[in-house]
Amino acid sequence: MRRLWWLRRWNVTADNVPALGVGFSFRRPYITDLFLNPRTMDFLEILSDHYLEEIPERAEELELLHAHYTLIPHSLNLSLGGADALDGRYVRRLCSLIRRLEPPWFSDHLAFSRAGGIELGHLAPISLTREALSVVCRHVHEVQDRAETLLILENITAPMELPGAEMSEAEFLNEVVNRTGCGLLLDLTNIYTNSVNHGYSAQEHLEQYPLDQVVQLHIAGGEWSHGALQDTHSTAVPEEVWQLLEWTLGHRQIAGVILERDEKLPTFTSVVAETDRARSVWQKYASR
Repeated sequence: MRRLWWLRRWNVTADNVPALGVGFSFRRPYITDLFLNPRTMDFLEILSDHYLEEIPERAEELELLHAHYTLIPHSLNLSLGGADALDGRYVRRLCSLIRRLEPPWFSDHLAFSRAGGIELGHLAPISLTREALSVVCRHVHEVQDRAETLLILENITAPMELPGAEMSEAEFLNEVVNRTGCGLLLDLTNIYTNSVNHGYSAQEHLEQYPLDQVVQLHIAGGEWSHGALQDTHSTAVPEEVWQLLEWTLGHRQIAGVILERDEKLPTFTSVVAETDRARSVWQKYASR
């Protein structure tokens, strides 16, 4: 297998990834609105897992979207933080999708979704240890080598702080990007959600992240359930997350911002209103 040493050395900056702007995480109920109003979104993020199987309807949908928008694949099941070897079939299909779309980057999560050969059905947080760091770096190297495209990692929400941590999440991510050349997908809502549930300042936490390696942002809204704030992607973006967006874009030129919505889907007009607000902030700092 050819090793992409240049990718491992790559210092991700605003100069070597294209600035895409502000977009939306594609959901099928909005497909007609997106084609009727193509200028409302600068690009789209798609869930890779929806397009890995050879389903004619999905293939046709993908071709239509690809003809009109830059598409960024966002996958759920690489399980980069898991002790298991990567699922070869899943990686092959994901790489095939990436070659087809030729995106400037693709993304997955700092998490694991498979253990002992069993699919967990959700994204589980990893222990922030040196051993886990070695596993993540090995898996990131493997995926980037095979995809020949920049991988960016997303921070997730954690229901609890796992014991035995040898570093903070920010320190862990800094080590990963330095060792592999990958970038970051910074989910501002996840940072805010964790700060509420674990009782710390979201902005002070955000300041510890390696912002110079951030390529893309996620924003969304959640809901309270069983005494905790949940990252449900089911409500409008809260003001606290808008403040984090303003702060982040004021400190780092970001290539793309994606609004996520998975449940209680609003009207397309409401989606456009939120992406327009995000774009006004992005444009405010993009030319600096």
